[in-house]
Amino acid sequence: MKTIIPYFLVLLAAVLWGTTGTATTLLPASAQPLTIAATRSAIGGFSLLLMMILMKKINFRTWPWKATLVAAICMAFFQPLFFTSVRLTGIAIGTVVAIGSAPIFSGLIEWLFLKMRPSRSWALATAMSVFGCSLLFLNKDALTVNPIGVTFSLIAGLGFAIYTIVTKAVLAKVEAIPAVAMTFSMSALMLMPFILSFDNTWIIEPSSISIVLYLGLLTTSVAYILYLKGLHKVPSSSAVTLSLGEPLTAAVLSVFVVGEVLSPISWTGVFLLLGGILVLTFSGRKRSRLND
Repeated sequence: MKTIIPYFLVLLAAVLWGTTGTATTLLPASAQPLTIAATRSAIGGFSLLLMMILMKKINFRTWPWKATLVAAICMAFFQPLFFTSVRLTGIAIGTVVAIGSAPIFSGLIEWLFLKMRPSRSWALATAMSVFGCSLLFLNKDALTVNPIGVTFSLIAGLGFAIYTIVTKAVLAKVEAIPAVAMTFSMSALMLMPFILSFDNTWIIEPSSISIVLYLGLLTTSVAYILYLKGLHKVPSSSAVTLSLGEPLTAAVLSVFVVGEVLSPISWTGVFLLLGGILVLTFSGRKRSRLND
C-alpha cells in the first residue's frame, strides 16, 4: 500500500492542475496570461516561502541554487504559455497537448542527455501522440483549434518535462515544501514585471479574488507539494506520465462545465493522445511490478 501512495499523490496533483484551465475562463477578459501566471506564482510561492522562513526550514547557504533556478525558469515559461494556449485553442486541447507531450519530451531528454534507452512502449506512445497532434493541426474547421496555441502547448510540455527532471535533483537535497516555496517565489520574481506592465485591476475585483486565491493556493502550493512529495518515490518519467491525469480532468470540465464542443477530428486527436497516455501508464506499472 505504501508504494501506491506516492503515485496517488502525483495523480491527485494532476487532478488539481486539470482545474486551472476552467478556473481561468472565469476571470475577466482583461486578465492577461502573463499576469495570471505571475499572480498565481506570487500567491503560492511567497506564502509558502514566508512560512518556511518562519519555521527555519530553508538554509540559504546550502541551497541547490542552480537546479532551482532552472526549475523556476521552466515554470516562468510554462505557466504563461499554458494559459495562452488555453485561450487560443480551448481548455481540452490546450491541456491535452501541453501535458500529453511532456512524457514524450521527458523520454527524449532521458535518451539524449541521460543516456537512458527508450522502451518500445514509449516509441508507440510517441507515434500515437504525434499523430494525434497532427490531426489537431490539420483540423482547420474546428474553431477551438489554433496552430499557435498548440505550438505554445508543446513548448509548455517541454518546460514541464525539464522542470520534473531538474526538480528531482533539488529533492535530493531539500524537502518538497521548501522546494515549491523557493521555485515559485523565484518564478514569481521573474514574472513580476508583467504585473506592472499589464492591467492588474482585475486582481482585486470581488469576482476574481476567490479564483486567484484558488489558483495560487490549491493549484500551485497544494498541487506542487503533492507532486513533489510523490516525486520523492516515483521516477521522473512515471511522474510525468501520471500527470497526464490533468488533461483528462480538463477535458471533462471543458465539455461538461464550460460547454466547449469538439469536432470528431478533434476528438480523434484527443483520444490518440490519451491512448498514448494509457500505453505509457500500463507499461510503467508493469516495470514497477518487475522492480518490486
